Amino acid sequence: MAQPPYDPYGYGSQDPYAQSYQPQPAVQHHHYGGPSAPPTNGMATASMVCGLIGIVFCGFTAILAIIFGHVAQSQIRRTREGGSGMATAGLVMGYIVTAIWALIWVFYIFVIAAAASSGTTY
Repeated sequence: MAQPPYDPYGYGSQDPYAQSYQPQPAVQHHHYGGPSAPPTNGMATASMVCGLIGIVFCGFTAILAIIFGHVAQSQIRRTREGGSGMATAGLVMGYIVTAIWALIWVFYIFVIAAAASSGTTY
């Protein structure tokens, strides 16, 4: 058996202190600020990092920097993401480091070939 609601002063439905539920209108927040920056392309970041560490790893990661840089630039054009500068920096560093290491490897091969062919016979 359910109990009736407690009404100590006998106001009934005329209680001036009763809390009635009235839905509040939806509050509209206005955020005044510029549009947020687009997310940075991950391939652009990878390109720049691989280009930077390409000097240490004998140019092997510089080749990855070139590949990631070209893929990142095409993705950035298609999706309008950020990171175009990082992709370009990765490409430039990748090409420069690859060229430097290619010259170093050619020089070493030339030195080894010259040393091997200059063997003297008695």
